[in-house]
Amino acid sequence: MFGRHGSHTIRRPIELRIQNVGQLFQTLDPTPFRERDLDAGVEEYVVGWAGEMGGKHPLSIVIHLPKSEARHEGAVHIGDAFRNYFIYRAEVLGWELHTLFRTGREALAIGLLVLGCCILIGEKTAGLLGGSYLPNVFGEGLIILGWVANWRPIEIFLYDWQPIVRRRALYRRLAQARVDVVVGDGPAPA
Repeated sequence: MFGRHGSHTIRRPIELRIQNVGQLFQTLDPTPFRERDLDAGVEEYVVGWAGEMGGKHPLSIVIHLPKSEARHEGAVHIGDAFRNYFIYRAEVLGWELHTLFRTGREALAIGLLVLGCCILIGEKTAGLLGGSYLPNVFGEGLIILGWVANWRPIEIFLYDWQPIVRRRALYRRLAQARVDVVVGDGPAPA
């Protein structure tokens, strides 16, 4: 089901039905509602649905709340809480990505050093032991060891960063999602 929101197409909203505002947030988090962490189950549900929707379309979240909870202090801050939480999660993934690339650079420096040493040792060993098979086998083993030492940085720079970037983009989309609170029978902007 598609609708129009400005000039962008909005897919069917992610809907949550709750009995009280507290269900949305971590119970041990003492910060004000607009800065609280979302409950792990709520985050998993919202992120799961948003991930399944895919694409670059704007996201919409609708939270159904009983009338009795409409006056709760956190009810008016639900939209801000969702935005703040997903902005923070995107920032955390940015830090993780930075750390991953730093680890990759360090591993690459070590891997190239090991590869260089393996090549040098293999060449020196071949010159000392002459033309028998033993120096060739030893030299080839050292070359393999040198390339194995580079496996981790290659894995980081080719593959490991991609899921983090995709998840960060999803969190950024969720931070920009329209959040509506439906109280009883009608919507109330969040």
